[in-house]
Amino acid sequence: MNLQHRIELLIKLRDYLQKNDQNWQDAKISAFQKNPWFTADFIEIAVKNIVDKFLQKDLLDQWVRFYHLDDNIVERNIGIVMAGNIPLVGFHDFLCVFVSGHRQTIKCSSKDDVLLTFLVDKLRSLDAKVQNKVCFAELLKGCDAYIATGSNNTARYFNQYFAKYPNIIRRNRTSVAVISGDETTDELNALSDDIHLYFGLGCRNITKLYVPKGYDFVPLLRSFDRYKYFRDHHKYTNNYDYQLSIMLLNHVYYMTNGSTLLVENPASFSSISTINYEYYDSETMLSELLKNQQDIQCIAGKDWIDFGKAQSPDLNSYADGVDTMQFLLSL
Repeated sequence: MNLQHRIELLIKLRDYLQKNDQNWQDAKISAFQKNPWFTADFIEIAVKNIVDKFLQKDLLDQWVRFYHLDDNIVERNIGIVMAGNIPLVGFHDFLCVFVSGHRQTIKCSSKDDVLLTFLVDKLRSLDAKVQNKVCFAELLKGCDAYIATGSNNTARYFNQYFAKYPNIIRRNRTSVAVISGDETTDELNALSDDIHLYFGLGCRNITKLYVPKGYDFVPLLRSFDRYKYFRDHHKYTNNYDYQLSIMLLNHVYYMTNGSTLLVENPASFSSISTINYEYYDSETMLSELLKNQQDIQCIAGKDWIDFGKAQSPDLNSYADGVDTMQFLLSL
């Protein structure tokens, strides 16, 4: 399985995803039944981003050229501990290892162990040699290097377990947005997507807003209305009702459109259904502050990532800002 053949297999996988046959539809239904946060719409959005941003031949070829990839790599076994917060969130790690030429042993999250295993099985059906490149396991032993994604708490254990091996250990991250106050309706709608896609569970979801003093929140709250249907989702509703009750009991000032809560809070991380906001005086000072925050994955705004693009990472959008491909090539 040389490099060109691996890329050809990925293109065939893209074509298969676009056909959306009954077996793939059944797998997506099974993923939702196992994890109610993985709604049909959000699985489709995740798959579309993989198809459009990862599995295009010209993009893969450009990516390969950038790293001067060839078939002379010394093959290692990479252990991957995947997250499960949003559908196929670990696909990029899988893709990096597969394209690099290394083998990989994957421990899927129990929250997302249907979709990727199905896609790998599909690759195996296209070429049986994939069996020698990708396997799944509950315990990661005998690996030469590790990539592990989890919470700040689990990261401490990962550091202990994998300390003597080359590793990438990822922790909790979130994303924020800087609002100037003159955003158009389309821009606010795009920001609403950055906030609400995947119920806000991804590290690229906006959980904190920086707004100028005197900001009028009404247009922003109106942009949230397209996600009012979240109130029909029982898990989301339970979170919303709980957060609202806490605010009422503690006499905390809040704003809401009936499905999303806005509360003034300096914390970057917010609970499901709640968006924190904080006022700023100077955009220059704010920019310096944000550049030094280690728990921010991406920043949306006029001078940052365009609104609506936070949830559309490309091949070079590496989690935690650590170049996964360069790590793999350095082993």
